[in-house]
Amino acid sequence: MILFTGHLAEGFLWPENFQWWISDSEIFGRKVRKASPKPVGEVFSSFDQMKEGDFVVHQDHGVGHYRGLIPLSIQGVQNDFLLIEYFGGDRLYVPVHQLSRLYRYASQEGAHPVIDRLGGTSWQKVQERVRRAARKLARELLQLQAVRNASQGFAYSSGGDLMEEFEATFPFEETDDQLTTIGEVFSDMEGGKPMDRLVCGDVGYGKTEVAIRAAFKAVLDHRQVAVLVPTTVLAFQHAETFKKRLADYAVRVEMLSRFQSAKEQVAVLKGMADGTVDIVVGTHRLLSKDIIFADLGLLVIDEEHRFGVAQKEKIKKLRATVDVLTLSATPIPRTLNFAMT
Repeated sequence: MILFTGHLAEGFLWPENFQWWISDSEIFGRKVRKASPKPVGEVFSSFDQMKEGDFVVHQDHGVGHYRGLIPLSIQGVQNDFLLIEYFGGDRLYVPVHQLSRLYRYASQEGAHPVIDRLGGTSWQKVQERVRRAARKLARELLQLQAVRNASQGFAYSSGGDLMEEFEATFPFEETDDQLTTIGEVFSDMEGGKPMDRLVCGDVGYGKTEVAIRAAFKAVLDHRQVAVLVPTTVLAFQHAETFKKRLADYAVRVEMLSRFQSAKEQVAVLKGMADGTVDIVVGTHRLLSKDIIFADLGLLVIDEEHRFGVAQKEKIKKLRATVDVLTLSATPIPRTLNFAMT
């Protein structure tokens, strides 16, 4: 058999030599190039995008209500000021050129902040608590990173022909960035140190396929994979995607969440402990005390910043020795800020 990888009619017969020329699409299926998603809009960057009544934070005075843009004349000079109202009706006029000192208040959906008193001590106390928490977190991260740097990681094999065969079954044409990222992830996994890599890209750019190939690589070397996601809906979506991609291979993929029946959860937990479950996709349930892996090799975390403080403490314990691949589709500057912090 001769494999021709150009644009050749399927089943083309070369009559003189009695040879069949078979195109790659007949073997692997046709590749489909995905359309790039439209770029999202710009993030908040100008005071004219602020709405009257929004909660805002002044870096020196704390949380207040934005009451609009006010023109004032001071010593004969006309200027525009951002009016911020604080507890008790106190007012702060911020010149527009000091916009960088104001931030839009961000919180969990439905939560309302406590309005600070202008000239009070509540905001200073909040800042001091944050500083102490940041210092504590920095110490813990430093200790964790020191342990990871001193640890000898598991050096995975290349995967050989089976990995190449699996990659060829991907029904889309990989982008250059996708191929580069997959190569870098594989290089990390084949190295001698535990991997800690962030893959950042918008929805539809192929992050999940990167994770699937990394998971398959781990399973080929008989290591288990945990995929940690923030919501049950996302867990179901990822579990279905992993199962579909790995359907032709002897890889057991299971989902674990608190919405499953007790019987279903027990069966998955047993498979994780005895090694018969190769890949488990789960929510915060994966961070429970009864979770035991036979040989966890790779931890994939989707949207890590959406986990709470308590969950992150448990994640850090998992991260001490295993390879970690974090996926994120949040706005790039924010995600990089999280990573650097």
